[in-house]
Amino acid sequence: MQDLGFYFELGWQHIIAWDALDHLLFVLALSAIYLIGNWKQVLVLITAFTIGHSLTLALSVYNIVSISDKWVEFLIPCTIIVTAALNLLEKDYQPRSLRLNYFLALFFGLIHGLGFANAIRFMLSKDQGIGWSLFGFNIGLEAGQIAVVAGILLLSFLVVNKAGLKRKWWVWALSLVALSIAFKMAWERLP
Repeated sequence: MQDLGFYFELGWQHIIAWDALDHLLFVLALSAIYLIGNWKQVLVLITAFTIGHSLTLALSVYNIVSISDKWVEFLIPCTIIVTAALNLLEKDYQPRSLRLNYFLALFFGLIHGLGFANAIRFMLSKDQGIGWSLFGFNIGLEAGQIAVVAGILLLSFLVVNKAGLKRKWWVWALSLVALSIAFKMAWERLP
């Protein structure tokens, strides 16, 4: 059980820590178009991301998937750029028009999982079984994402619902922040 706690903390820090800015920006871009009333859709969305993330972690630990770190570190901000750009193009914020986001979250989770795969592969190689370790990591990852999304949704409630800023401008502001920082990251990480 100590390992479970260790890997939970590792998953939590993987999202919450300031050096996890690329993951924070992705969660920001992913949830920018949702309001607090859409919390169920956002929960499914971040769970899809976690599933993709954990799938590539597991595949990489077993050496089934391996991609150059340089390319993965470049592709991660590209996922943020695509997500934020799609937010800027979105005209209808109804759940039906946002279904593509679930598939993007799952697919982009696969890419983000590769970003942490080498570090966790080294740690997990010492364990005989990786099931509980990956489970703990993924629960920590999911908890961290829920905390970040809850903060974003609460802020959107205050800014859009209470302060009266148009939803479109809120989405654009968050998306442009994520887009500009991610573009700089991608440029710096260009292989």
